[in-house]
Amino acid sequence: MDIHEYQAKEVLSNFGVEIPAGALAYSPEQAAYRAREMGGEKWIVKAQVHAGGRGKAGGVTLCDNEHEIQEACEGMFGRKLVTHQTGPEGKGIYRIYVEAAVPIEREIYLGFVLDRTSQRIMIVASAEGGMEIEDISENRPDSIIRSTVEPAVGLRDFQAREIAFKLGIEPSLTQSMVRTLQGCYRAFRELDATMVEINPLVVTTDNRILALDAKMTFDDNALFRHPQISELRDKSQEDPRESRAADRGLSYVGLDGNIGCIVNGAGLAMATMDTIKLAGGEPANFLDIGGGATPERVAKAFRLVMSDNKVEAVLVNIFAGINRCDWVAEGVVQALQEVKIDVPVIVRLAGTNVEEGMKILAKSGLPIIRATTLMEAAERSVSAWKSDNTTNLKAVKA
Repeated sequence: MDIHEYQAKEVLSNFGVEIPAGALAYSPEQAAYRAREMGGEKWIVKAQVHAGGRGKAGGVTLCDNEHEIQEACEGMFGRKLVTHQTGPEGKGIYRIYVEAAVPIEREIYLGFVLDRTSQRIMIVASAEGGMEIEDISENRPDSIIRSTVEPAVGLRDFQAREIAFKLGIEPSLTQSMVRTLQGCYRAFRELDATMVEINPLVVTTDNRILALDAKMTFDDNALFRHPQISELRDKSQEDPRESRAADRGLSYVGLDGNIGCIVNGAGLAMATMDTIKLAGGEPANFLDIGGGATPERVAKAFRLVMSDNKVEAVLVNIFAGINRCDWVAEGVVQALQEVKIDVPVIVRLAGTNVEEGMKILAKSGLPIIRATTLMEAAERSVSAWKSDNTTNLKAVKA
């Protein structure tokens, strides 16, 4: 789960990370009022969306007075911000963060991530801050500092000081840098985060170290332990299909194709999408219904897949290990009786009680296209999709 910049800053500040003065606004007038409350001579107006690259896309503006603040907000509120991370559909701007400008001497990149290879929290830092880590890695790979944290002892002061020295932090600011690193590490560990990123972390001309921007991502499976974090979720920034799936206990990722997939198991879902591509089609989604493919759960999956207007065929690919194929077949039949499906449906079952499952599908009287292998199922899905499209095209011309 992602959270907004202002939320990440508030979380990190509770762990001792210093941040500039700032306030949230829901209208241009409120933004100007927030700036008046803070005081100062310059302010930065930032669109709050779950995406990087906001500055290049016009989502961050430096303002000299209240009139400029209102003008900048008028141009942001309600529009879609399109960055290299959002894709062409963009993300809606409904919140704006107004922050007091600070005098910057230098910028630093700082990130905490899970390193799958070492199974440790890794600190990634660079003295070349203010740009995307991908750009730093490509243009200045020698500037990147990596340091893994031993979980048995955590991030020790000497390790944090070593990172500060490598970044060229002045001796008078070393302790402040150590506090910042320790605060980020504790927030990461105690809140089950999967990423903490401060870009840029700035050294100001008045000798302070401040988080000028912040991003945090959390492990969805651990949110039950942190209700204060789960409350920060902003569904307006998420794909509505993925939000609906998460609320129903399903794993869903929307794609750009036209063949919907209902599969049990993430590995099988990946293989199904690959096979559809191999057969000449394009998957419309990644949908893992998990181990409990009950009739109710299958019906929810069908409703979710069919909520995507681009779906022109549905492939159900179930390998019954924990489940039984006859139970799954009953679920598919019940789902098709309850949910109006006007596109071809292809079902491939394998595993426990597969013969009984195929008999249930055959006796249902429903127009279900059956397959015995994954390749056959993918080929029939693509063929049925193309055939259905041809039929519809002829009907339109007629």
